[in-house]
Amino acid sequence: MNEIRAIEPVLLSVARACKQINRIVQRAMTDDLYGPASGPDGLPLDENVQGEVQQKLDVVCNTIMLRALCGCGDAVGAVASEEEDTTRTCAEVMGDAAFAAGDYVAVFDPIDGSANIDSSLPVGTIFGIYRRFPGAGPGSVGSDEKSFLQDGNNMVAAGYCLYSATTVLVVTLGSGVDGFTLDPDKGEFFHTHPDIRIPDNGSIYSFNEANINEFSEPVRKYISAFRTGGTGGGGMPPGAKASARYVGALVADVHNVLIRGGIYGYPSTLSNPDGKLRLLYECCPMAMVMEQAGGAASTGAGRILDLQPTEIHQRCPVFLGSTENVFELDQFHKYYGEEDGR
Repeated sequence: MNEIRAIEPVLLSVARACKQINRIVQRAMTDDLYGPASGPDGLPLDENVQGEVQQKLDVVCNTIMLRALCGCGDAVGAVASEEEDTTRTCAEVMGDAAFAAGDYVAVFDPIDGSANIDSSLPVGTIFGIYRRFPGAGPGSVGSDEKSFLQDGNNMVAAGYCLYSATTVLVVTLGSGVDGFTLDPDKGEFFHTHPDIRIPDNGSIYSFNEANINEFSEPVRKYISAFRTGGTGGGGMPPGAKASARYVGALVADVHNVLIRGGIYGYPSTLSNPDGKLRLLYECCPMAMVMEQAGGAASTGAGRILDLQPTEIHQRCPVFLGSTENVFELDQFHKYYGEEDGR
């Protein structure tokens, strides 16, 4: 209970930030926030640490989240963003040493799927909160590096905000998952999804099948079994017909699976053998949400939350969804993994 009180200001500040980002997303076209970001010289910014061209929305929303997490009182002492090369203390972000003494660190992806904005498709924000490692902080040995290199089991809170037909904030504090929908007239989030529970299995599979020839043999065989339908293949309910759903924004695709059941996957590929999604900013927070809702989160070789990060921008394969669907995917990795060699 004391920890909930301690991070309450953080969650309230994240909710306020999500309201701001929601308004910016809605006004992206009229306020000229589409397309790549430019520097003072008018030229496009260099690629970020992920090797991706930063969009205008990436830059604006990153600033909003930095100031929201660091400016919510004395709870958060350091932050790491998917958009930035290194971690930052809140004293640096806010320009005031008084903000350095928080007991928690936060990781986040400010605007997941920002390239979707040009097509008016859904985007989202993802965040996770960890306890600050004892002895970490400005001036200490190793600073906050250890605080960010914790496995996902040590997260105290995680969640995401989906900006779509409705704006939904989904949060877990480690004892279940709840959803809050933004009322556009009142400008407030209302508790509309108490105790979200994902079905044990489902007929939705959400993979970018354009890359299927680059997927490993276990994943290709799993998708083939899933698509046959009617036999319970891939953990799908017997008699059900497979439904492919893929938007290209992690938050949107996973939220659909969370509500309806099924599996989301971004596997390793020949060109990205370690996967493409970031462990700290995307995989771990979404894995915590999924497990707390009664689902499963796997790399294909084990639980995502058990994976020990070695650097802040580490990537990993990710499979999220209903327990039976993810279990079957893991079995395919066990049966065919050695044959494939990956």
